Amino acid sequence: MKYAVTGATGNLGSRVVKELAELVDVQDIVAVVHSLSKAEDLKKAGIAVRPGDYSTIDSMVEALKSIDLLIYIPSKTYDVLERVRELENTLKAMEQAHVKEIIFVSFFADQEKNPFVMSPYYGYAPRRLAGSGFDYAVVKNALYADPLVPYLPELIERQNIIYPIGEAQLSFISLDDSAEAIAKLAVQPALRNAGQSYLLSQEQNYSMEELGAVMSEVTGKPIGYQPVTLAEFAEIYKGDGDGNELASMYHGGALGMLNGVSTDFEKITGHAPMDMKTFLQASYE
Repeated sequence: MKYAVTGATGNLGSRVVKELAELVDVQDIVAVVHSLSKAEDLKKAGIAVRPGDYSTIDSMVEALKSIDLLIYIPSKTYDVLERVRELENTLKAMEQAHVKEIIFVSFFADQEKNPFVMSPYYGYAPRRLAGSGFDYAVVKNALYADPLVPYLPELIERQNIIYPIGEAQLSFISLDDSAEAIAKLAVQPALRNAGQSYLLSQEQNYSMEELGAVMSEVTGKPIGYQPVTLAEFAEIYKGDGDGNELASMYHGGALGMLNGVSTDFEKITGHAPMDMKTFLQASYE
């Protein structure tokens, strides 16, 4: 069995490759990357590295030759049509390279009425796969817990979480846990070849008061909850280049669309995911 992982130098993709290398021979793994210059560590680990550009079908065909299963991690663009084109190009490349199976890595903000700017893409992808003829599974990640760690100094200074979600709850999963589940799903055909859909989350979601209490316990600093408006949130983070997009995501959160939890992680891996307190304690210095 030959596995390919796209986005293999990214935050999630690099972890998926590492986890997969614990389960199968490294000779059976191909890391598909946009920039070869960022893949030196993969090469040193004995992982085959191939260039692959979602925007070019021929490039993806070359990257996917001799591959049995593709773990597809989308790009980070907030352009919905571009993401759709990238997926379509990849599916065409799979056909030409005779790849039969795909695990599509998604996000749980895919509801029809979700105002998140990328929700149309996440809703489109599983429907497209359903009629594609490929054996597939969809893995929907909850919000990544990892960005909370570098965010903590700002929260300590503010003494408050400011997410504009009101009384709603948010659900999280760590990148390491997500990667473990994706890799273990890849080596369990019975769990991944019939259009299954999985939600990867911790075992509970959190109101912002509850999340602040956990953060306060871990850091020893008081962190409460004082939400800003969606417009204020977008303005605060516009300098990062994604203020409006993040505001649209938390708009969905305020509507109760980012609070899903499941036991799918344990079904795939055989154990519970790391809870928020343990994760923050392990990550916060």
